Amino acid sequence: MTSDLPVLLAGVTMLSALHMGFQARRVGWSRMKHKIMPPTVTGPPEFERTFRAHQNSVEFYSIFLAVLWISGIFCNEVLAALGGIIYIVGREMYFTGYIRESKRRLPGFFFMLSVLLFLIVMATIGIIQSFLDKYLNIRLF
Repeated sequence: MTSDLPVLLAGVTMLSALHMGFQARRVGWSRMKHKIMPPTVTGPPEFERTFRAHQNSVEFYSIFLAVLWISGIFCNEVLAALGGIIYIVGREMYFTGYIRESKRRLPGFFFMLSVLLFLIVMATIGIIQSFLDKYLNIRLF
């Protein structure tokens, strides 16, 4: 019974949630370092970059989770999970680059965006294939 469960997707989801929590903690550390009390979101450039990097991660998180699960369930769980891990690496590259200097966020951003695009393509192919099979009795693969 447990062999049918999407264990890899669940594992990557947990890892990504922990990563988001760690990024939030880094915003907290930056607040303490620069003595910036909530709800203030302005301060020295390093704090503002840390805060924005985390906010950008939050903004992309729901998109990431949706395409991770859809691509894993409808196309290939192993490839989706691998893509999810690579996405997390790209998100960390983006985050740490952004903290150092705004321009240094771009390599991580483009890397993460390409992984997200890969997952979107996988999800789309999986949905189309499932639709054709279920409603039109057409098997492509």
